[in-house]
Amino acid sequence: MTSLLSLSQLSVKVGRTRLLDGVGFSLERGEILGLVGESGSGKSLTALAITGLLPLIGASVAEGAIRFDGADLTRMTDRELRRLRGGRIGFVMQNPMTALDPVQRVGGQIDVVSRLHLGLSASAARSRTLDLMTQLRIPDAGAVADAYPHQLSGGMKQRVVIAMALAGDPDLIIADEPTTALDVTVQAQIIQILTTLVRERGLALLLITHDMGVVAQVCDRVAVLYAGRIAEERSVAGIFSNPAHPYTRALIGCIPQEAMEAGGLRGIPGSVPTAATYPAGCRFHPRCVSAISQCAIDRPKERPLPDGGTVACHLASAGAL
Repeated sequence: MTSLLSLSQLSVKVGRTRLLDGVGFSLERGEILGLVGESGSGKSLTALAITGLLPLIGASVAEGAIRFDGADLTRMTDRELRRLRGGRIGFVMQNPMTALDPVQRVGGQIDVVSRLHLGLSASAARSRTLDLMTQLRIPDAGAVADAYPHQLSGGMKQRVVIAMALAGDPDLIIADEPTTALDVTVQAQIIQILTTLVRERGLALLLITHDMGVVAQVCDRVAVLYAGRIAEERSVAGIFSNPAHPYTRALIGCIPQEAMEAGGLRGIPGSVPTAATYPAGCRFHPRCVSAISQCAIDRPKERPLPDGGTVACHLASAGAL
């Protein structure tokens, strides 16, 4: 069976610098995949690659394939990508203020998606907009539809952005840090809304986040991204019960509850390198407490794990995991 979304050996570059290097994972219908990693790991860049928006930042696909329902997005024309983007592929951006036009009423911004991608009339599009807003628990949907973005709270603006992503009747939603800058209560509401949509409508959701706590609550599988490469990819149960990559273990160790049980809040020493300073070998080795001499020299190969996942770590072959 063909995966709805499949990335294979995807590499993205700006000039001669590779920002993503051999990224690969797949996503099935009705599934939630968490793409996790620290800021600068390449999560948002991956989303831009999938949606064909790399030219906006001066980047391009150097190698690999991005297949959506069997078709390679990297070989599509701009016109073909525009038909998919906002239609079969919905995109929830990190900051709703940058996704919404500040001088247009929010209802009209949702209307235009269903008119463009579904061919609805103005009245049918508005009816669909109000229905979507009601499903997303927006009270007094008519009044909110007539409001401007600045008149809405952060959580309400994020619901509007989700409505825009749904208006084209997508098969896949890419949510890039959808709860950034929202308080904890609103974060929980937004995550619950997205999860319910996936389960009830059979959508696929690529949830891009740095919050491992959110991943543990809602995702089916996890792909751990570090410095433009996938470190580990497997089920949520496998990731949290027995993380195979030292970077994954370090991320889980930063979860407040996990950290407090271990005796206090922890962080990962150092920071994610920039693309211009990616080290040789395993890119995590300068920060890894388990690194061996081979880690600084050879790039680790992706290795299968007993539970069906994969890990890219020399310690896997050394039997040290």
